[in-house]
Amino acid sequence: MLKVAMGPHENVYEAVGGDAGGAAEAFAALVDAFYDGVAADPILRPMYPDDLAESREHLALFLIQFFGGPAAYAEKRGHPRLRMRHLPFVIGPAERDAWLLHMNAALDAVPAFAPVAPIMRRYFEDAAQFLMNRDA
Repeated sequence: MLKVAMGPHENVYEAVGGDAGGAAEAFAALVDAFYDGVAADPILRPMYPDDLAESREHLALFLIQFFGGPAAYAEKRGHPRLRMRHLPFVIGPAERDAWLLHMNAALDAVPAFAPVAPIMRRYFEDAAQFLMNRDA
């Protein structure tokens, strides 16, 4: 799995505290803030199951792994296969923009991510664009 490197010995997960410094809690807070936005969003909410607990867990594990932390996501779910997992959903500009709105707001809501926010925003923008499967 690709890990976003910040420098020769540092990654996002380590930059926000690593295993001993609360990185998992920071990612959990990020995911909670994101899903709080999704829960009230008329565009995104219908795309998710009634109970968001499993979605929260999957996203937190994925982000931790992607940004340099333990590979618990892969151990539990295998390869992320983002395109395949999102293919059943209509993802056009409105869905992309709504997703980015809530993810960026969540990123702003968790102070631990401030030093690495540009790296994360770049990934979120690229991923949201990549997952689009409709023009409108």
